[in-house]
Amino acid sequence: MDALPGWAEQVTQRDGAQEELWLLGQPPLHHYLDYVQDHVIDGKALPRSALVDEWRTANDYYYDLEISEAGIADKIGIHDLPQSLKPLENDVRANACFRRSYDMLPTRFAMVELERLVVAQLHVNLTHTNRLRQQLPAQPGAEEVFRFCHPIDRPGPQINIRRISGTRYSFTSDSSDLRFREAALLRSDQIAGGERFGPTAVIMGLVVGFSSNFLTAIQSDNRLLLHNGHHRAFALLDHGVTHAPCIIQTVTRRDELNLIAGEDVQEAPAFYFKAARPPLLKDFLDPRIRKVQRIPRPVQMIDIKFEVQDHNVAD
Repeated sequence: MDALPGWAEQVTQRDGAQEELWLLGQPPLHHYLDYVQDHVIDGKALPRSALVDEWRTANDYYYDLEISEAGIADKIGIHDLPQSLKPLENDVRANACFRRSYDMLPTRFAMVELERLVVAQLHVNLTHTNRLRQQLPAQPGAEEVFRFCHPIDRPGPQINIRRISGTRYSFTSDSSDLRFREAALLRSDQIAGGERFGPTAVIMGLVVGFSSNFLTAIQSDNRLLLHNGHHRAFALLDHGVTHAPCIIQTVTRRDELNLIAGEDVQEAPAFYFKAARPPLLKDFLDPRIRKVQRIPRPVQMIDIKFEVQDHNVAD
């Protein structure tokens, strides 16, 4: 079943389900079968033979693309950022999230061709991308696209907090980006308000939040692998935008790639950076290899438990 414009959002409103868009035909096959059985609504009732058949058909189509579109990923358009966007670039570079997230490898901003971005993430949530598209005007300008790709002043998604016990808390959000960030030591003057039992020596904070979510790609030779911002990139492409401002991190050897890439890319870098025709962002628009599945509304949960021990030790 291919997605129809607007259909995913209507279903969501009707029964609380969401729509997930998958690229078929990419190995390993068992990952797709496990996903359908474990996450798709009524997935356990679907004949596995039919799932294998449709995956095989898409895989055969990818073989055809390896001939007709061989080397397409090496011809991606990369252009300098327009001078009019330099002030916005400077704002992002000054942001603390950027400084802490992009401090290891050579990094630059550039306009990139969305269609030919290599993708390692083989699914996007259509319900979420539909919501993102609603933030865009019919014909977004350059500054609007930049702010969409690099939202430094966006409000974070809603978080629900539940106190389980005195040393255990649960955090939930509709955003799959919710994560534990770090443990931090703070001075008492860094925390305003609140009643305390006595003089405070130090405050230990357990930080829960979200990633920077900047549109980011990893460059090796002539290829760009989409690393962060998959939903925003697809929303733009589906909206008719062909090029977008992207943060590019350049790697020249595998050790550098392992610093930032996901596990799938670390395990098979040649597939993404050397194969004749790797999966591309534009494949999500191709009805011959895309598949829409209905899933329950996902909820991300972070469970944090801490322990306090009091000891007397010799100096």
